[in-house]
Amino acid sequence: MPNYRRLHIPGGTYAFTVCLEDRSSSLLVDEIGRLHQCIEKVRLKYPFQTIAWVVLPDHAHMIWQLPQDDYDFAVRWRLIKTHFTKSLEQTRSGRRHGERGIWQRRFWEHLIRDETDLSAQMDYVHWNPVKHGLVADPSDWPHSSWHRYREDWGRAA
Repeated sequence: MPNYRRLHIPGGTYAFTVCLEDRSSSLLVDEIGRLHQCIEKVRLKYPFQTIAWVVLPDHAHMIWQLPQDDYDFAVRWRLIKTHFTKSLEQTRSGRRHGERGIWQRRFWEHLIRDETDLSAQMDYVHWNPVKHGLVADPSDWPHSSWHRYREDWGRAA
């Protein structure tokens, strides 16, 4: 098994990708409200600032800044995935014996190094629905922080 090494920087800003095990699923957008509730539940106990995000049918990208005295993004993702899965099990028939969970076991993370890196990661996050052929323009995808930034840019003009 690979030995994953993660950079743990207190107060760090990180880009993340989390994926469903079934990459043909639309569960994340079908249950977008439930996903948001689970993220907020975790944020109350383990604070973080969401800088950018996009949720696609089978995966999500997020950029978080952690508190200055905290680096434990792994516990946050573990809890978000756990709360989301359990909330589904409460409203659906549940999994059959031996059936796997809905999430891929791991997630991808990238420590943001500087403003140039942050800008590139934000572009990647916001243009991801276009990359996957879901829409022609980022403004057409409803599950994204693109709209928050677009409004800010409109006021500055």
